[in-house]
Amino acid sequence: MTGKSVKDVDRFQAVLNSLLALEENKYCADCESKAGPRWASWNLGIFVCIRCAGIHRNLGVHISKVKSVNLDQWTQEQVQSVQEMGNAKAKRLYEAFLPKCFQRPESDQSAEIFIRDKYDKKKYMDK
Repeated sequence: MTGKSVKDVDRFQAVLNSLLALEENKYCADCESKAGPRWASWNLGIFVCIRCAGIHRNLGVHISKVKSVNLDQWTQEQVQSVQEMGNAKAKRLYEAFLPKCFQRPESDQSAEIFIRDKYDKKKYMDK
C-alpha cells in the first residue's frame, strides 16, 4: 500500500460507512435517489448516486472530485472533507435559494444542467 496502512484503510472505510448510515446521507445529494449513494464528491463533501457521480466526473476535477465509497482508497483529508460537510450541510449551502417548488431532475440531461448550475455556477447559493 502506498502511504496508507491496512489499519488506516479499514478505519477510513468504517468512518465512510458510518457517514452513509446517517439519514442525511442515505439519499443522493443531487437527485435525492434513495438507491443508497455509493459515490462521493469528496471535495464538495457530498454522497451521490452512480448517475450523478458520472455527471460530477464530467464537471472536471476543478469542480468535483469523485470517488467510490467502496472501490477506491481514501486519504485522511478526503474522509475529513465528507465528515465536515455531508449532504444536509451541503444542501443548506448549495441550495439556499433553490425555489420551494423545484422538481428534482429525472432525465440525465436535466440532472446535468441542475448539477452544473448548483456547483459550477453556484446559482442557488447565498452570495
